[in-house]
Amino acid sequence: MEIGIYTFGERTVDPETGQLISPGERLQNLMEEIELADQVGLDVFGIGEHHRPDYTVSAPAVVLAAAGTRTKRIRLTSAVNVLSSDDPVRVFQQFATLDLLTQGRAEIMVGRGSFIESFPLFGYDLKDYDELFEEKLDLLLKLRESERVTWAGKHRPSLDNLGIYPRPLQNPLPVWIAVGGTPESAVRAGMLGLPMALGIIGGLPERFAPFAQLHREAAQKAGHETPHLSINSHGFIADSSQEAADIAFPAFKTMMDRLGRERGWPPLTREQFEFSLSLRGANFVGSPEQVIEKILFQHEIFGHDRFLLQLTVGTLPHKKVLRAIELLGTKVAPAVKREIARTNRKP
Repeated sequence: MEIGIYTFGERTVDPETGQLISPGERLQNLMEEIELADQVGLDVFGIGEHHRPDYTVSAPAVVLAAAGTRTKRIRLTSAVNVLSSDDPVRVFQQFATLDLLTQGRAEIMVGRGSFIESFPLFGYDLKDYDELFEEKLDLLLKLRESERVTWAGKHRPSLDNLGIYPRPLQNPLPVWIAVGGTPESAVRAGMLGLPMALGIIGGLPERFAPFAQLHREAAQKAGHETPHLSINSHGFIADSSQEAADIAFPAFKTMMDRLGRERGWPPLTREQFEFSLSLRGANFVGSPEQVIEKILFQHEIFGHDRFLLQLTVGTLPHKKVLRAIELLGTKVAPAVKREIARTNRKP
């Protein structure tokens, strides 16, 4: 199993200083986080796209390219690109360039987006939400198949045997589909033979098992090999479970309550948060031993190939984040991989 981290470069009040962290400071901290993740042996680091004041990353490829100059082996992916409101040609060119700069470490994770700010920003109508994604995903996949592309659609000018450059080092350049709570999205990813990143940030994990099944069944029916599956979840790691919960809760509450005011959720209580930390809860907050147990528990449910953890759900003390990355890379990841390898060796 590959184990890694993803983030949106959150920008909320620093709990230690009471001050709103500046975009520049957050991005500098982010570079240190990615560099450390590479040093401690984590497999993947993902950067998500947002166009809001509470996040600092609106251009994932730029941030990943900066990280590429400071890392040696870790894979660098978007998490996600909001493809519906972007130009697939530019997305492909950016990540092909990143792939060349990093000697084959780039990936693209695309999704429809859980926020809508990018649609009016780039002149798209929300009534075309689903159609935009389907059409632009179709173009993106054609771009990675061929150097010269002929294509026509409704929401972007057509291409008539035009060359797309540069070409990436990896062939094909990996494209993942990010899925939240829509079964049709899991089926689409499977039918296309594409790996799926399943976001689980609430509820009981076993409720999401049908998504993995739909994904695999759709791939099989379409004649594809079983595509990879990633589970992407919120969490935080500290040396003890109590420390992890005490550090994470204020930041989780700040961010989730802010989103709740927009989407009609009630405020997050400490009791709800504590339940989410249990074995069957959605959040991976705890000691290394607890996080190991939880990853393995979910692996029995999903049989997934990758696990990505969003460590910074809201601003957290930078030194504590670095310690969490160290624990994930030096304690959690090796133990999980050993146990899965041992289990797979059983007759």
